[in-house]
Amino acid sequence: MPSVRKLWAALPITTFVAATVAFTAAATGERWSGAERAMLATLTLSSLPPLAADPSNRWADDSAAASLGRALFFDTRLSANGKVSCGSCHLPDREFQDGVPLASGVGTTSRRTMPVAGTAHGAWFFWDGRSDSQWSQALGPLESPVEHGGDRTQYAHIVAAYYRAPYERVFGALPTLAGLPDRAGPVPDSARRAVWERIPAARQEDISRVYANIGKAIAAFERRVEHAPTRFDLYVAVELASRAHTTESAFTKDEEAGLRLFIGKANCVNCHNGARLTDEHFHNTGVPASTRVAELDSGRSTGVRQAVSGEFNCLSKYSDARPEQCAELQFAVTEGEELVRAYKTPSLRGVADRAPYMHAGQLATLTDVIRHYDQAPAAPAGHSELRRLKLSERERVQIEAFLRTLSASPRVKE
Repeated sequence: MPSVRKLWAALPITTFVAATVAFTAAATGERWSGAERAMLATLTLSSLPPLAADPSNRWADDSAAASLGRALFFDTRLSANGKVSCGSCHLPDREFQDGVPLASGVGTTSRRTMPVAGTAHGAWFFWDGRSDSQWSQALGPLESPVEHGGDRTQYAHIVAAYYRAPYERVFGALPTLAGLPDRAGPVPDSARRAVWERIPAARQEDISRVYANIGKAIAAFERRVEHAPTRFDLYVAVELASRAHTTESAFTKDEEAGLRLFIGKANCVNCHNGARLTDEHFHNTGVPASTRVAELDSGRSTGVRQAVSGEFNCLSKYSDARPEQCAELQFAVTEGEELVRAYKTPSLRGVADRAPYMHAGQLATLTDVIRHYDQAPAAPAGHSELRRLKLSERERVQIEAFLRTLSASPRVKE
């Protein structure tokens, strides 16, 4: 009979390493292998890098700009009917989103409201990434006919009437508005667009710069909306320190099993990685078309082209960046089947508190989402990246239990 030593020597090196790690974990009382512990460390808020500067917005970290931006964020006067603000859809007490399938402003949009917390760590904004900065993202809804429904001269007049002093402390003197129409801008409404086109080009640029600065102030506020630590972060901190868990930090058996599935068999961490639990990229995951939207949404394939040609992108005259600081935009992939119906991976922090899910609220519950990823249906257009997971019903329940440990209300940095 061969010796145990000979049998052990015949095993693959990967088996040897796995067995060694398992033995070490058992000997020390640790529930996680060295590789698993390393992975868990990358998923906690403590691993989130410092917020990088936004070179396209020189006022991004200016406290006076953030104060002005907070006021503008909640001001319903920045809308066609005086009833809609950014805060109408991005509700602070609801994860800075609204909990409905399609956002509703002066009309109804074709997309789900995205949460705000931590988004300053990303490079692309909206579900399709059609803006390359927070400030350019803030501008889109203001002129959208179904969101705020307003226009540039309207907003300039509002700033002059209600925010002149704080605006000028941050951005300098407002341009002269005398003789400008109350309502005009390059918007879908043909009457207001015609009025805008009659304004001299130099004055158009002055008003557009005020408009851009509104976005930069709002972005300065949004950069301060941060994720708060969750039960998951506490659990991992205790595990990595090899301390005994308290009532507050302990996971149930299902929560712990769900976490193992998340980083293991279910491979959720392939896209939901890093401290924000998102890779900040775009993926076609076979999400069904929305029955609430007439046209099939093309996702990133359209959004990236809008970003590249955007009036307020990093390379525009309204940006504060140098061209070499706009690499994300300059090297953006604009062609390819992988862009069709690809949508930005959302952060999973707070995910249990913001149903429904997907870019148009197609899936009502977390249970539905996990079942979708398990079954991996074909995409209505393009090619889905998903593969069948073959999870048991118990495993799906365990993943959902883990996802519910990621809840914590965002906080606004003062």
